[in-house]
Amino acid sequence: MKDFVIPWDDRDLGTPAARSGLAVTLTVDGFPVTVPAGTSVMRAAALAGIQVPKLCASDNLEAFGSCRLCVVEIEGRRGTPASCTTPVAEGMVVLTASDKVRRIRRGVMELYVSDHPLDCLTCAANGDCELQDMAGAVALRDVRYAPGENHFDPSGTGAYSQAEGWSRLGREGATDAARPTGPPAARETAAPPPRGGRSGPPAARPSPSGVPVSRKTGRPAPQNWRYLPKDESNPYFAYDPAKCIVCSKCVRACEEVQGTFALTVEGRGFESRISFGARGDDAMHSDCVSCGACVQACPTAALQEKSVAEFGTPDRKVVTTCAYCGVGCSFEAEMRGDRVVRMTPWKHGAANRGHSCVKGRFAWGYAGHKDRILEPMIRERTSDPWRIVSWEEAIRHAATRLRDIQGRHGIRAIGGITSSRCTNEETFLVQKMIRAVFGNNNTDTCARVCHSPTGYGLKTTFGTSAGTQDFDSVEAVDVAVVIGANPTDGHPVFASRLKKRLRAGAKLIVIDPRRIDLVRSAHVEAAHHLPLRPGTNVAVVTSMAHVIVTEGLCDEAFIRERCDWDEFQDYAAFVSEDRHSPEATEALTGVPAADLRAAARLYATGGNGAIYYGLGVTEHSQGSTTVMGIANLAMLTGNIGRPGVGVNPLRGQNNVQGSCDMGSFPHELPGYRHVSDDGAREVFEKLWGRQLEREPGLRIPNMLDAAVDGTFKGIYIQGEDILQSDPDTRHVAAGLAAMDCVIVQDLFLNETANHAHVFLPGSTFLEKDGTFTNAERRINRVREVMKPRNGYADWEVTQLLANAMGAGWAYTHPSQIMAEIAATTPSFAGVSYDLLDRLGSVQWPCNEDHPAGSPIMHVDGFVRGRGKLVVTEYVATDEKTGPRFPLLLTTGRILSQYNVGAQTRRTANSLWHEEDRLEIHPQDAETRGVTEGDWVRLASRAGETSLRATITDRVMPGVVYTTFHHPDTQANVVTTDHSDWATNCPEYKVTAVQVALSNGPTDWQEGYAAQAERARRIAAE
Repeated sequence: MKDFVIPWDDRDLGTPAARSGLAVTLTVDGFPVTVPAGTSVMRAAALAGIQVPKLCASDNLEAFGSCRLCVVEIEGRRGTPASCTTPVAEGMVVLTASDKVRRIRRGVMELYVSDHPLDCLTCAANGDCELQDMAGAVALRDVRYAPGENHFDPSGTGAYSQAEGWSRLGREGATDAARPTGPPAARETAAPPPRGGRSGPPAARPSPSGVPVSRKTGRPAPQNWRYLPKDESNPYFAYDPAKCIVCSKCVRACEEVQGTFALTVEGRGFESRISFGARGDDAMHSDCVSCGACVQACPTAALQEKSVAEFGTPDRKVVTTCAYCGVGCSFEAEMRGDRVVRMTPWKHGAANRGHSCVKGRFAWGYAGHKDRILEPMIRERTSDPWRIVSWEEAIRHAATRLRDIQGRHGIRAIGGITSSRCTNEETFLVQKMIRAVFGNNNTDTCARVCHSPTGYGLKTTFGTSAGTQDFDSVEAVDVAVVIGANPTDGHPVFASRLKKRLRAGAKLIVIDPRRIDLVRSAHVEAAHHLPLRPGTNVAVVTSMAHVIVTEGLCDEAFIRERCDWDEFQDYAAFVSEDRHSPEATEALTGVPAADLRAAARLYATGGNGAIYYGLGVTEHSQGSTTVMGIANLAMLTGNIGRPGVGVNPLRGQNNVQGSCDMGSFPHELPGYRHVSDDGAREVFEKLWGRQLEREPGLRIPNMLDAAVDGTFKGIYIQGEDILQSDPDTRHVAAGLAAMDCVIVQDLFLNETANHAHVFLPGSTFLEKDGTFTNAERRINRVREVMKPRNGYADWEVTQLLANAMGAGWAYTHPSQIMAEIAATTPSFAGVSYDLLDRLGSVQWPCNEDHPAGSPIMHVDGFVRGRGKLVVTEYVATDEKTGPRFPLLLTTGRILSQYNVGAQTRRTANSLWHEEDRLEIHPQDAETRGVTEGDWVRLASRAGETSLRATITDRVMPGVVYTTFHHPDTQANVVTTDHSDWATNCPEYKVTAVQVALSNGPTDWQEGYAAQAERARRIAAE
């Protein structure tokens, strides 16, 4: 296994880079160095190759100057200033290692160590501890201070380590020396220490030896009132106050990088402590979101991953890409042997810039979960138990069944579904197998089920089926519009970057039926929240355009230069009609006219305006229309083609964008070229040696309909769980049950596998090479961290099946597949693994005109030529409320879980979200007699389910909300078959429902659970 050799400077330079264009030259220890004005002396020294010792400084945090270890001498200045907070000046002469500086640093370090346990050999951070490293750097060889008052010795007897302190506490016949030290009151009552320190240990009872024993732990009770026990409440990391040096890096990381403000410094002076919020809060029950920024920042073992404590210090690392949401964070998989010890965000990752969320940082343990299936299985009927077989038998059986179906029912009787969780290369091969081996275009993907309106809408208006910006662009935003998205839960790393920009002064407009966290949270508050009624997106967006046009807020110069002026005039006449005014639409949308007008004015006049949207836009019957309406707003105001602006879809899964790019739709070849395009087909036919069909194939709903009708009989599903994720669960189950051969390739026996005849074990992102394409069109490398536990990467399994059906493929590495993608797909023409390894990542289009990729699209003109302003007439959904179903259900995600939960439910993330809940407004709950935690029946025209209620004013009266992460709930049993008019994207976000008290799971849920249990039986070998 070859580790990725990082071609960047991976050192921590101490402070962030300065952005000044002016150059300053100074001398550091005799070496001249030229840096931008505003650079810190510490960073300048590091750039000159001279590392100044530090404990509180990091180049992803603003300079703080608290540790005093980085002091230097500067000629002509008094004292020894901290190098991290001292900016460079022209001609400055700096000494970083004079005798005076060395003595000061050694004295400072001596003070740190005097209040730090000397358990280094058994410490989880041994070999990976900045305090340990800095003690060596300053040549600390002895500590002159005798043991005294400290925060680490539980016995309070002057022990040098925690182990020694606990040993003294456990001795038989303890003497007065083992009694608590500190103020008299504290000795008797464990009262809080002076000046705001924490309270003493838990209540204790006497033991036969005379040493009090903790009632909570059963071990000897700490007798030092300054000692605090380790907080192990969080499943992923522990906080040990005894090892904390109060450098404040964790507090600053939580504030500056994550933006949660969950940590604080409590107390003053020697009694200072790091605290998770209010006194008495532990990590698990605080505002902490477990992003890991504090753990990564900590220079000691005060905050430490439990995995490191269990498995040891990593000895190598491989850079790869997270397999959760569409942000596409880069990580270093830190390894010991073939075991992942921890995942740390890579500082050079262009999408995440060294940050992470709880899923990518910690929720990777599913790769080794006991539920994972590692051997192929087959069965004749879905009522039979599974039978474990060899790979050879499973592949032969699957190929034979598929060819037999085609022989009996025709070439179009089978199809396949690609995965938005798999790599570009794997997705490309699946659609190639369907088109060139199956011989039809019956290929679809979950990307159509979520973001196909993005492809249609943006291709129509701009000429490309993707977002316009990179994530770095958020740093230049003046006004952000978030519509139909919940970034703090769905795209948390991007949300952190957005919140940082908002704290710097940018304005925010939130358009969402629900009061998401961005509307109001720590140090962030939206300028406007437009709580529209579900299903009225088009009316709201068109009404905003009405304000912009009628009040003369358009960027006429941009429109004349970049758009079709005649089309603009037609569009302007349409939106100017009185029926589109905020006052006219208020009754329909529920948005106060004054608020909508103010929001439209802010977006049009507030400077750089960027729109970020999610599934709350696309998963509607008018999803494509709303996307085009959003594009209209950007063109009307000239917010296209530069940093800080644009139209930015927030993709749900890690490779939704790539799945679309690779030709997963039944009507489009890779690169968004229609299958009826003779020239496009010819490119693939020459390379593949097969004639391709020119007629579009079936989408997933059409496949299911045809299965029920008896004309579609076999399907290959890679990495998708359509029975849980697709709408109208009963219809999906009926379609699958009607097929003769359902092949599921996945990590676990998912819900769809209940109806499968062949199960092919999948591989995790840790076990394969390839690429993902994130929401900003960024192509990132995925690297094999360990060998596939099932024996094959997913692309190899597809090749085995294709070859068993006569394909004759001979790929030996995914780089060869990428070369084929580049040869056939214009937007990927310049992409290769060598390029990605050299640059880290690129954003398509990457070709001769853009050899290093395209961070921002439509800079000098639209891809389609002139931007197209499309008339966006509001058409009400067919899903109506009424006496039987008076409420509207909308769905979404939560931070700790991902999609259908197959991965995250098999990690400790379930401690935060162990079940789907129904959010209901207090008014609606009172009307129905519902109280917090009650079981309620959620019913629609399609079906019903039961789940527990959460009463909250996050939702409006008349609207209820739930997540879909848990199969026990099967929330999609109540969603309907209504869909977007242009793309068939399901209308998940608008379902008319009724809510009533219930006694627990419905009969359908109990029957489903029983059937699922039977379907997952595996015969004994």
